[in-house]
Amino acid sequence: MQFLPDEGDWSGFLGNPRRKPAPLKLKNQDSTVLVTGAGGFIGSALVRTLASHAVQKLVLLDCSERNLWEVSRAFPFRHRSVVPILGNVADGSLLDEIFRIHKPEIVFHTAAFKHVPLMEFYPLAAVANNALATYTLAKTAVRHEAAKVIMISTDKAADPASVMGASKRVAELALETLSQALTLMFSVRLGNVLGSPGSVVPLFLEQIARAGPVTVTDPAATRYFITLGRCIEIILQAASHEAGPCVLIPRLGRPHRIVNLANYLMGKARPRRDEKVQIVYTGLRPGEKLAERLVSSRETRRACSDCGLSAVRGPSLKPERIRALMRRLDRCVRERDVPGAVRELHCHVAGYTASAALLSAALARQGTEE
Repeated sequence: MQFLPDEGDWSGFLGNPRRKPAPLKLKNQDSTVLVTGAGGFIGSALVRTLASHAVQKLVLLDCSERNLWEVSRAFPFRHRSVVPILGNVADGSLLDEIFRIHKPEIVFHTAAFKHVPLMEFYPLAAVANNALATYTLAKTAVRHEAAKVIMISTDKAADPASVMGASKRVAELALETLSQALTLMFSVRLGNVLGSPGSVVPLFLEQIARAGPVTVTDPAATRYFITLGRCIEIILQAASHEAGPCVLIPRLGRPHRIVNLANYLMGKARPRRDEKVQIVYTGLRPGEKLAERLVSSRETRRACSDCGLSAVRGPSLKPERIRALMRRLDRCVRERDVPGAVRELHCHVAGYTASAALLSAALARQGTEE
């Protein structure tokens, strides 16, 4: 389906105007910026925005050949200020090489697995890519004295009900623990970015194009929604924060009912008048919650005057405990130990409750190996 609301069209659903982008603050004009997951939905939009700022060099890291080609082809092949690198952020040797050669001052870490129900069936992949890879990146940034690491996190990390959310919460904890004076580290919790691949918008539009039915999980289900443009603005705001380690959150207003989004898209896409598109409720999928929140009951928030966001602080882990947790999670991934990984997440992520589907799969796997 060709129709997709642009930034302005979404204001009819969200009810808030687009803000003016915040400038990216760099120490000097010779700064290098590294973007992980540079070919992804958020990463590629961030790269396009950064290219218009005073950045001497942009290093684009992505493990997808196709995505990396797509984002880098917008620049001349021999454009010295843009360096595409095909590789995985979990590759510590590659990261050392990137930091040694290019010396990035700021790192925007957007690479992650984000699909909640899918990760419930591949929990070790979520742990490896979201938690362990972030830990590897953070340690490398500290060794090479990068100035800042800004990770894109999710509202699903607050009192997580999914392994995706729990793995991102572990990543948040790792950044808070490893952050220091020479290398500040922040996580930015965002809501659902409208139009991102695998999200409800492309699905709804496909279903509307077929004249339905449009599938919604629950009539009462709500989510925080933001446009891609607003998402990039928030990330750049976070880059200007100069205080100690924390989780940063924006003002997103009230959450919106998913069914209202479906109705909005049905009105904008304008199916044939003789067709009535039906909405069918399918029930929450594994790992999904009826409503998300940006701040858990165990956390407190305060406004940050320097960046316009709010800083969230909650339970933290001491460095030795983070190191031990990462060693055990790494062993679980290498040994394909799903029950062990779930136990570690339960033990270290406050508020995490594994879904019935994940627990059932973990127990079934444990039973076949005994």
